[in-house]
Amino acid sequence: MNWRVVLEKDVDTGDWAIWCPELPGCVSAGRDEAEALENIREAISLYLEPEALDLSREATVRQVSVP
Repeated sequence: MNWRVVLEKDVDTGDWAIWCPELPGCVSAGRDEAEALENIREAISLYLEPEALDLSREATVRQVSVP
C-alpha cells in the first residue's frame, strides 16, 4: 500500500520532519531524508496495527477488503 508523506527540512538543525497527511498524528523525523523515510514507514506500520478488542461473547469480528 502506498501513502503520501510530506518532508520538510528544519533550516536550523538540518533534520527532516515527515508526516502522513491521511493518518492524523502519524509523524516522525530523521537526520537526513533517507532516515526520515525509514522512520515514517515504521510509524505508519505501527499506526495501522490493530489494537486488541474487548468484546462480548456475542460479538463477531470480520475483515473487509477496500479497493
